[in-house]
Amino acid sequence: MVGKYPVITLCGSTRFKEQFLEAQKRLTLEGNIVISVGLFGHSGDDEVWTEGTKQMLDDMHKRKIDMADSIYVINVGGYIGDSTRSEIEYAMRHGKEVKYLE
Repeated sequence: MVGKYPVITLCGSTRFKEQFLEAQKRLTLEGNIVISVGLFGHSGDDEVWTEGTKQMLDDMHKRKIDMADSIYVINVGGYIGDSTRSEIEYAMRHGKEVKYLE
């Protein structure tokens, strides 16, 4: 919590870019500080796939989870991939609340 605002980190497959943007907007309007991904590798941000970048971004996302009170999983159609599953497990191990889109 920063001031009176809960901090939420968005997690999920970057193929769901539109749903990330919708969730970010909705959660912000509900009075949350929202931390999201910086690149959408599965939605056209090809820089993600250069050597070492994906590993850096995965580690950086764990640090974003560290900064948050909870995570919000963008699991369209119930889909949760390996990276997202790892983030959920990390959040739970660190006492973060886990919420889901679906």
